[in-house]
Amino acid sequence: MKVKEFVKKRYGEIATTEESCCSSTCCGSSATDVALRIGYSEEDLRRVPAASSMGLGCGNPVAVAELEEGETVVDLGSGGGIDVFLAAHKVGAAGKVIGVDMTEEMIDKARDIAAQYGYENVEFRLGEIEDLPVEDGVADVVISNCVVSLSPDKEQVFREAYRVLKPGGRLFVSDLVTEGDLPLEVKQSLGAWACCIAGALEKGRYLETIRRVGFKAVRITAESTYAIDVSQDLRGKITSVQVEAHRR
Repeated sequence: MKVKEFVKKRYGEIATTEESCCSSTCCGSSATDVALRIGYSEEDLRRVPAASSMGLGCGNPVAVAELEEGETVVDLGSGGGIDVFLAAHKVGAAGKVIGVDMTEEMIDKARDIAAQYGYENVEFRLGEIEDLPVEDGVADVVISNCVVSLSPDKEQVFREAYRVLKPGGRLFVSDLVTEGDLPLEVKQSLGAWACCIAGALEKGRYLETIRRVGFKAVRITAESTYAIDVSQDLRGKITSVQVEAHRR
């Protein structure tokens, strides 16, 4: 089975069973514990529907994006919608947040949550982050939370993010990168791909990929060692980073 097909199937299962990737195979914690550990506050979790917090991220891009009322935000790989709903509170009724996910079950789940809780300034679109179903130059901000590392073609993901941003728009990404090379058996593991590990790029290469598509002022604003309990070989080799960049 190809990487993308496996990842799509795995996240479809997570959406319908409410099982967390992190709680089952990567992190050894509940979804709430994971959310608190990676940067969401208790207030954040109170502000969004509980079902949208699935323990799937590695940061909190909304917390650092400095969103303003009336802005348009695009979330790459929106999952259950936690970051979309947090952003929706920031941009207000005059703003809009578009979540894109390739997994039908995730889109259905997020749409149901939005309808149940009356979110009128959000929209969830089915599509791949390498080919966003979003018009050119409509977004003030693009965010993503531990999803770019799932893509086999990260440069194309960043090209698409650049395309949908307005001139001067901002990119805020939480993701996993590596410190040195990963063991070959990890790189070839579909399970490790689904946990955002096997597809992680070396830190410098990750930043250079963002610069190569045209972004400027690319920088890591925060980083921390990512807790890995499944393999001694991975300890100290995976880092969670918050990256900021700007479209020219």
